[in-house]
Amino acid sequence: MNTVVAGITYRALLGRRRIVLLLLLPMALLGLALLLRLMGSDDQRSTMLLMQNFAIGTMLPLLGLIAGTGVIAPEIDDGTIIHLMSKPISRPVIAQTKFLVAASLLAVFAAVPTYVAAWLLVGNEDAIAPGFAVGALVAGIAYAAVFLLLGVVTRHAVTIGIVYALVWEGLVGGFVPGARKFSVQQWAQSIADQISTSPFLKADVTLGFAVPALVIVTVVAVLWAGQRLRVLSLTGDE
Repeated sequence: MNTVVAGITYRALLGRRRIVLLLLLPMALLGLALLLRLMGSDDQRSTMLLMQNFAIGTMLPLLGLIAGTGVIAPEIDDGTIIHLMSKPISRPVIAQTKFLVAASLLAVFAAVPTYVAAWLLVGNEDAIAPGFAVGALVAGIAYAAVFLLLGVVTRHAVTIGIVYALVWEGLVGGFVPGARKFSVQQWAQSIADQISTSPFLKADVTLGFAVPALVIVTVVAVLWAGQRLRVLSLTGDE
């Protein structure tokens, strides 16, 4: 990890406009949790629906898209990445640093609010809150890697990422049984199911598949992004 690259990336991502985007979804999640509590729907079934459909199913992939593409895609689009790559810094190190920045932001803006929202509804009952928080953390790391790679390989990263997050993860991965094995959010639920003892949570993907898949996707995406940066032209062309 290069601290100079990390500092530049944090400052760029935590600017006024992007910080609003990063805060909007977590605030919506916490607002929904408070609303359910006020309505007396603070039971495990309601909590599970909120966690699966909004926290893991909607908020996490969209935050992954914002953070993962945001750490590098804008720099490639406006050409400022050229100044960074002209420095004596290994390009794989640049990719790894930007991945770590994106992953850390997802830990703060996705995993922590997921825990707090579940805790507001059911406390630590049946380990639902820590289960989904860990699931969000691990899946967020994978999303950071996938969307970082997308930001390097194409100038249409945001558009493709939205289609991926909403269509593949939200629809295909959520409703087509055979496709669930290849859905990051389903892997997150497998982690949550392993930690939680709630009878309302039953993962469709085994832990034995989910954990290796998460590791492989993360490592391959980061390494691939580093290799793509190696061949990225200093003229700004992909």
